[in-house]
Amino acid sequence: MSVSKIISEYEAKMAKAAESLHNELKAVRTGRASTGLVDNIKVEYYGTLTPLKQLATLATPQADMIVIKPFDPSSIKEIERAIKNSDLSIAPVVDGQMIRLNVPPLSADRRQQIVKQVKQLGEQAKIAVRNIRRDIMKHIEKEEEAKLITEDDLKKGEKQADDVVKKYSDKVDSMVKSKSDEIMQG
Repeated sequence: MSVSKIISEYEAKMAKAAESLHNELKAVRTGRASTGLVDNIKVEYYGTLTPLKQLATLATPQADMIVIKPFDPSSIKEIERAIKNSDLSIAPVVDGQMIRLNVPPLSADRRQQIVKQVKQLGEQAKIAVRNIRRDIMKHIEKEEEAKLITEDDLKKGEKQADDVVKKYSDKVDSMVKSKSDEIMQG
């Protein structure tokens, strides 16, 4: 297998690590109401854990409020229970056929705690990217030992792997900075 093929194969894994971070960051509170906070809360619906976004329409009519309108009004109690059991720390208000979540503003201390969490998530993503680089290098070294590629290809592959790792590390850094700025501005 050629070095560039090996690297592109592993680059897809790095892209998944970055995408995973992006999805995790959507669920982080910023002080503004965002449907991303509740999108993936799992609700027990007819015995199956189902993401909330599949059971209801989610909207943010105001900067400090999320409105949840279930497609099936009989599921409102299960949705309320799932929100109460989540780590969101926001009390749901049932209002007839819908649920309102009032998102309180964050204190300065809480903002800093959340920024620390965001940085930890970013660091975990970067560790995943570096682990994938290690896998690339093992793969390329095995190819070289088996005389399928030359020593020059090995060196070239190492450089390409480093470039890809830098690209995804920078992407992670930029996502973390963007989310941290959003949290601190509220």
